Amino acid sequence: MNLQEQSDLVLTFAQVLHINGQSTDDTLAATKRLSGKLGVLTTMIPSWDGLEIEVQEKNARLVSLVSASPTGVEMERVAATMRAIDEIETGQLPPFAALEKIAAISHAPPAPTWLFTIAAAAGAAALSLLFGVQHVTSVMLIVISAAGGAILRRVLARYSTNPFLQPFCAALLAGIIGALAVRYQLSSSLRLIAVCPCMILVPGPHVLNGMMDLMVARISLSVSRLLYAGAIVVAISAGLLLGLGLLGVSLPVGEPGRAVPLWLDILAAGMAVVAYSIFFSMPLRMLGWPVAVGMTAHALRWWTLSLGSGAATGAFIACLLVGLVLAPVAHRRHMPFAAIGFASVVSMMPGVFLFRMSSGLLQLVNSSNTTLNLMGATIADGMLAVTIIFAMTFGVVVPKIVLDGLTNRASRPKSSPERKDANVYTGERAASIKSDF
Repeated sequence: MNLQEQSDLVLTFAQVLHINGQSTDDTLAATKRLSGKLGVLTTMIPSWDGLEIEVQEKNARLVSLVSASPTGVEMERVAATMRAIDEIETGQLPPFAALEKIAAISHAPPAPTWLFTIAAAAGAAALSLLFGVQHVTSVMLIVISAAGGAILRRVLARYSTNPFLQPFCAALLAGIIGALAVRYQLSSSLRLIAVCPCMILVPGPHVLNGMMDLMVARISLSVSRLLYAGAIVVAISAGLLLGLGLLGVSLPVGEPGRAVPLWLDILAAGMAVVAYSIFFSMPLRMLGWPVAVGMTAHALRWWTLSLGSGAATGAFIACLLVGLVLAPVAHRRHMPFAAIGFASVVSMMPGVFLFRMSSGLLQLVNSSNTTLNLMGATIADGMLAVTIIFAMTFGVVVPKIVLDGLTNRASRPKSSPERKDANVYTGERAASIKSDF
């Protein structure tokens, strides 16, 4: 393969990983492994708009770029791409045949609609159990609402690629059903019938990937990821509040949740992990680890809360367990950490607090509703949501960063110090490449 073909191969593999939800660090590590096998030096610069790569071989140098916005979460494609890189490294997949294989991987279909719908219904029902739903009728309405939203999302996907239209319409449907439930006295003040189908729409992987980039100072990419996730949350909140408001129903702010027994918390957590795994199109063979670790993490969180700790502390301890267990498992078994790690913890995302904060802000717009209690509850919900997100990120990411650092140090060749940073993205090298355009 000439230098152009090598560059195209590395860039295509990186593109598939980047746009389908793989973490940036793992994408860069995979790029380094692939380029090392091809015998070239590469410098990859990831951004929200795409990927830039500089490939060097002896005296030849080539700079290429490709459009690649990381808006998807398709872990089957990520896992297949990582396996293909492993096969190239071991010689099972010749480089000249790799482009054909990665093209097939990039077009792998997501989970079928029927399975996606069942997962949405089961995930929303599991979250309602975690939040203390008390009536079978409420669970059935949540199942119907979430299933209808899943079907609506798949139908809309055929006609529009707008990433905000699908969650908005699904949340609008959930809000209308939730408002009808309130009108017919089938819903409590928690509004779980309206809220739970919306919680499964929260873009947890984008939030966690954005926070992971922020922790290693990829400011531009991290801000773009977080703004994208925030825009989706705004679309969900707008749809939910509009659906409730059409029938004159509001979402209470600062409403306390209900405690659930440990056995129910563990079973519901396992069901939620399976549902989110299907949302992320995770290979079924990988389900064992996230389900087991996710259930254990929820049990630890339940025990921490029972001792009087806050929600953020419970989330941090639970996510720290996930990071400590799954980071080495993902490394040893060559599984994408984004797949098994995110599925284990994303059910702890504070979507309900974000929705309540949005409701509080909307109520504050009406000056007649402005009270100190409303302002305090709105601020408390918002701060609690932010605190939980930071706690989850530190718990999940810190063990992985430490493991990656130890692995890179152990594998760094001591005999060729001039090559040790050849595949690492640095600000100095980024400026060098940028000057070529």
